[in-house]
Amino acid sequence: MGDANFGFSDDAILITGAGSGIGRATALRAVGMGLRVSGWDLNPTGLAETAELVTAAGGTFHSWVADVSDDEAVTAGVASATEALGSIRYLHNNAGPASSAPIPFDQALLISVGSVRRVTDAWAAAGPGDGAAMVATASVAGNKVGTNSDWYSASKAAIMGYVRHLTAYRSHEFRSNAVAPGMTDTPRLTGFAESEVGQRVMERIPLNRMATPDDIAYATLFLLSPVASYINGVFLPVDGGWTVTQ
Repeated sequence: MGDANFGFSDDAILITGAGSGIGRATALRAVGMGLRVSGWDLNPTGLAETAELVTAAGGTFHSWVADVSDDEAVTAGVASATEALGSIRYLHNNAGPASSAPIPFDQALLISVGSVRRVTDAWAAAGPGDGAAMVATASVAGNKVGTNSDWYSASKAAIMGYVRHLTAYRSHEFRSNAVAPGMTDTPRLTGFAESEVGQRVMERIPLNRMATPDDIAYATLFLLSPVASYINGVFLPVDGGWTVTQ
């Protein structure tokens, strides 16, 4: 599939969690639309692989290895990205722990939701300019369905609550929306579709497949883009119709 431009011009995007999965796909598709990319991840190996792919595609890529729950790392990362790429007009708040991670509830919310607020504030303080937009990766979990992980459902619902707050009170600075993946074929769900539970889930998805990372990346870039300039405060499920059948 060729990349539509979505009205992007010569701008830059900051993507957290760019070392694999949805973040990597967003980085690659953003480059295809003419954007310069600052990719952040806690995993230096995965981030280096994304950088190689972006560079091979002819794109400009700034790498920042950081824990987005660390104030100093986030502030320094925004400064480094801005110095390397110029003003960062777009932000994809995508980083977050896997739902299977054994993290205590309170700590998980601090990491998952606090990092979105931390990165957003640092990015906004740097002056993204007119037409700026932020998209956070929420989930159908916690917003449409419940999951086995209490902190994951709670944090994804809280991220959407934060997006609504931004929409109500900071739209003079930037637009805010959330993309909400359903079952997505990323490294975190390797082998899931072939499992007994996975097969039962597939039967409930009208499109009869998991999402690809590109499915989520294109939805994210659409919400960020100038062609979506009047879309603000939206929760966009990208789940193949799965939650409609629940």
